[in-house]
Amino acid sequence: MVMGSIPAELVTNTQNTEGQMSGDMENLSLGGKFKVLQSTNQIRELQTIMRNKATSRSDFKFVADRLIRNVIEEGLNQLPYSSCEVTTPTGCPYEGIRFEKGNCGVSIVRSGEAMEKALQDCCRSMRIGKILVDSDSDTHEARVVFAKFPDDISSRKVLLLYPIMSSGNKVCKAVQVLKDHNVPEEHIILINLFCTPVAAKRIVAQYPDLNVLTTELHPVTPNHFGQRYFGTDHVD
Repeated sequence: MVMGSIPAELVTNTQNTEGQMSGDMENLSLGGKFKVLQSTNQIRELQTIMRNKATSRSDFKFVADRLIRNVIEEGLNQLPYSSCEVTTPTGCPYEGIRFEKGNCGVSIVRSGEAMEKALQDCCRSMRIGKILVDSDSDTHEARVVFAKFPDDISSRKVLLLYPIMSSGNKVCKAVQVLKDHNVPEEHIILINLFCTPVAAKRIVAQYPDLNVLTTELHPVTPNHFGQRYFGTDHVD
């Protein structure tokens, strides 16, 4: 699936369907490291079903898993590959490529855990760490409750998993934790489903070398994701 950076033209032409975007969206420029999946009818349908309040939980989870798989597959395209030669069953040599080792996933608990299965379905041996970020009830400032990573995470490329970005608060804190563990900013690839322009601008401004991949930029995100996906009363 083709991706591209998010200049004003892409936001206007691809994401601004049926006049949904505000004037701010039309002028949004996020640079080459912030990328969005090309909007297709299939992806738009999945997004629509997830936003529909009439969607049942079982349908929501099924559709969410499909959309997650799409963005995970594109995220894997951002990781390094190397050339290799294999022998086919007919004995012929074939020049191809091989996925390089030294990558891992990190999910931001809890919603990010919904994306772990798709990553492990694609990369069965990939290790996955976790970060739990909570918000102070008074100041709303993000704070880290716990972080568990592979010991050698500083030498790995990291797929950071979090589906919904409304303010970017938790994601910014998680990226800082990874950097505190000596992970280079340019080695982090944020895998996301829905992002607001506010969160996008904040992330790009605070971490300009961070790679971001999402399926949609929209002023309103489906913040009921955690509640619907996990079948709980808590809205993540």
